[in-house]
Amino acid sequence: MGGRAELNRRLTLSVSLRLSRRGRRHRPFYRLGAVDHRRSRDGRVIEELGFFDPIAKDETKQVSFNKERIQYWLGVGAQPSDTVRALLKKTGIV
Repeated sequence: MGGRAELNRRLTLSVSLRLSRRGRRHRPFYRLGAVDHRRSRDGRVIEELGFFDPIAKDETKQVSFNKERIQYWLGVGAQPSDTVRALLKKTGIV
């Protein structure tokens, strides 16, 4: 068992950029992360890329993303979720 097929399977990692929920009940807070697409919503991330706080009153404090790292992950083929894609367009990253 093993061999080339095993090696190729380990090297191909489909990464998605998506939000994981934090905070408490009725007070959502989301972290943006680069995640293996097979992981659960709140599972382990490869890299934290920022946060989204929809309840923050100051609009400048609602979103904080690491632009350079997000562009890196998009450049190597990571697929953003629909919500993340909309947030990236809103912030001007994509």
